[in-house]
Amino acid sequence: MSSFSTHVLDAAAGRPATGVPVTLTGADGAVLASGTTDDDGRWRAPESAALTAGVLHRITFTTPSPFFPEVSIAFRPERTDRHHHVPLLLSPYSYSTYLGS
Repeated sequence: MSSFSTHVLDAAAGRPATGVPVTLTGADGAVLASGTTDDDGRWRAPESAALTAGVLHRITFTTPSPFFPEVSIAFRPERTDRHHHVPLLLSPYSYSTYLGS
């Protein structure tokens, strides 16, 4: 079973983005898990929100950015025997992401 986490960083301020609402959905759009980032800007999906290999998933953030009020990242896990970590780096007019470890 695959687990999932994220880490949201405010790149302009150089600190974690706390209290950011996060929603993880499956291919059919059903919500698998949701919550908010903690004081370190981290959020971990509960074990019940297992990812499925080869299936499209989406992580959506409601951000404090005035230009990007919402960031949605679609991803397709290749394996279910590993942890998936997808960080989000935010600034007022840009964002970046990658597959972390």
